[in-house]
Amino acid sequence: MDIADMAEGAIRLALAEDLGTGGDVTTAALVPAGMEGTAHIVAKAPCRMAGGPVAERVFALVDPRISFETLVPDGDDAASGRAVARLGGLLAGILTGERTALNFLCHMCGIATVTSRLAEMARPHGVDILDTRKTTPGLRTLEKYAVAMGGGVNHRMGLFDAVLIKDNHIAASGGLEPAVRKARNALGDRFEIEVEAASLAQVREAVAAGADTIMLDNMDPGTIEKALALIDGRARTEVSGGVGPENLASYLMPGVDSISLGFLTHSAPAADLSLEIE
Repeated sequence: MDIADMAEGAIRLALAEDLGTGGDVTTAALVPAGMEGTAHIVAKAPCRMAGGPVAERVFALVDPRISFETLVPDGDDAASGRAVARLGGLLAGILTGERTALNFLCHMCGIATVTSRLAEMARPHGVDILDTRKTTPGLRTLEKYAVAMGGGVNHRMGLFDAVLIKDNHIAASGGLEPAVRKARNALGDRFEIEVEAASLAQVREAVAAGADTIMLDNMDPGTIEKALALIDGRARTEVSGGVGPENLASYLMPGVDSISLGFLTHSAPAADLSLEIE
């Protein structure tokens, strides 16, 4: 199943939100029903593409007769002024789908563009850039797809596909070691166990408990260096909390396997794309 199929429910909801019960009253008043034309979607600033198939599905749902030709595929970079897609068909349908298609494209390309820049910084250090579950409700699949198009790694899609023992799980379980033990007893080897550690004491506990991955949560670079020395390669490491584009470089150190950033999906600025009718 491709990304457009996976996202069709969200696309239909976005179109229904925009069209309401009255449809596109401006286009209906100004554009003759049979008028045909062509249009391009243009990158107004450099960006990493993500969401082309989603934009194509928007127009197909508005009017299946609209043609959509991808000129810059997802995962590739578009220079400023570059046409990334060409459309043809009835102008009424193109105009009706314009904003919904651009909303998806600008959001997804924005995520992919930021991710691409950070992944490029991290790659020479052997560090993966991960996303989180801090996503827009209903758009997680699209946002995580955009992270992947930017060269990032999807950490977990939801609560169902990975074990991450966080502070509240530790509190509810009576401690970090009991939490790890309960998870292993309940789940066996179905999942690897990741534990959030907010202090050096918890790092020691996580190592002793046999956690597969230790998340170093909201630690400054100096504390992380001490944590890495304690772990000494006995678990994979993930840095999380307080990391953004402005300070990523200070966390790219030997022993860090990955860095997760909620910023990618909740704060990436939208890319600048527009639709231009010829």
